[in-house]
Amino acid sequence: MKEHTTISLGHGSGGLMTRELLDDIIFKAFSNPYLDKKHDGSVVQFDGPIAISTDSFVISPIFFKGGNIGELAIHGTVNDVAMCGAMPKYLSLAFVVEEGLDIQEFKTIINSIKTTAEVCGVQIITGDTKVVERGKGDKIFINTTGFGAVHPKAKISADRIMTGDKIIVNGNIAQHGMAIMSQREGLEFESTIESDSTNLNFITQKLLDQFGDQIHLYRDATRGGIASVLTEIALDINKGVAIHEKHLPLDRQVAAACEILGLDPLYVANEGVFVAIVDEPIADDVLEMLRNDEKGTNACCIGEFTEEYPTKVVMHSGIGGKRIVSPLIGEQLPRIC
Repeated sequence: MKEHTTISLGHGSGGLMTRELLDDIIFKAFSNPYLDKKHDGSVVQFDGPIAISTDSFVISPIFFKGGNIGELAIHGTVNDVAMCGAMPKYLSLAFVVEEGLDIQEFKTIINSIKTTAEVCGVQIITGDTKVVERGKGDKIFINTTGFGAVHPKAKISADRIMTGDKIIVNGNIAQHGMAIMSQREGLEFESTIESDSTNLNFITQKLLDQFGDQIHLYRDATRGGIASVLTEIALDINKGVAIHEKHLPLDRQVAAACEILGLDPLYVANEGVFVAIVDEPIADDVLEMLRNDEKGTNACCIGEFTEEYPTKVVMHSGIGGKRIVSPLIGEQLPRIC
């Protein structure tokens, strides 16, 4: 690999250059008993039900304030498994790399994946690497699939939501989307906004340890933001949702950036924010636990489920007005994750 400064088509040929790419960078970074066998897959054992989730990451730019596509890919799939009430344990990892990608950039992404996986407590156990011609991709795309054992107390399902259930978010919304937009060509402005990309598996498990099936649903508010999560749920269960503008956790810089760009923060993507739908009696205790954890210091209860206006999400403004929060039509922020 030392003589190559960029990815070439030869690295995807299946021959010697592919072997060098895998051995010198990928296998070396993620070495573990499963991956070291260099087999077509891995055999693992679970006791009881498991949760599986897969996702692909095509973000542009691949390096952004607060992270890069590598750690985003790990956080994204770890969190998707966590939203099922499970603790992620294993991941598959697949790359589609465009010819011409700088080798040092690739190594930086690999190292970020390694560090992030270790923090999340997951192992990379199988994967794949493909190289496409210059102009047929956009530097690098990543696919990950996560596997984890479901928590014994978890009963995560939208059909368990009841009238009066409280809607809790663990932190400030819209940071990831605004961090990406601040770096895009023609939309750059001075700010210290960073992506909120992080892992949520440990805090969601702590909540299940304490409250069990009184937590009715978890959802991470990625593409489409909080608005898309809540409008989808309202439609699926034929209930109304009331949210309160004054309770939305929103950083002032993020709010200003949204205003400059004409974006509603409710629809902006997050990568470290999840929605918990919980029994009304435990809402305050859930908030207290979240606020005592680094992943939930800005947690807020933003609303509740109601029999009024079924299938609709209604925002109660700070001055006493109401407006319907409609489902997102089209793509508000392309290539955001």
